[in-house]
Amino acid sequence: MAVFNFTPTYGLRKKSKPKKIIQKLGDGYEHRTLFGLPTNQDPKEYDLTFEVSESVADQIETFLDARTVDNASFDFTPAGDSSATKYVCDSWTKTIPYNNRATISATFRQVFE
Repeated sequence: MAVFNFTPTYGLRKKSKPKKIIQKLGDGYEHRTLFGLPTNQDPKEYDLTFEVSESVADQIETFLDARTVDNASFDFTPAGDSSATKYVCDSWTKTIPYNNRATISATFRQVFE
C-alpha cells in the first residue's frame, strides 16, 4: 500500500461531481437518481500545487511514476480531513521557475476499492 506523504502548498481546489442518472421529461421536469453504492456516490477531485525544492519534486514525480507503472491507487489525507482515502493521479505538470526550486501541479481523483 502506497502512502503519499508530501504536503501541498496551502490553497487547493476541491471538486465534487455526484454520480447521477438524470431522466429529462418532455414537460420540463426531470427525475434524478444517484447511481452506485451510497458511500461511493460523490467522489472528490483535488487540484494540488507543490512548491518545493527540485529534489523533493523529483521524489514526488518518482512516486507518481511508480503508481502509473503499477497501476495502483495510493492513500492521501486532504487538508481538513481526519483520515486517508484512496486516490489516483492521472496527470501532473512540473515547472522549474528558479534554480533548485520546482512547482508540481497535480490532480488527485478519489477512487473506491
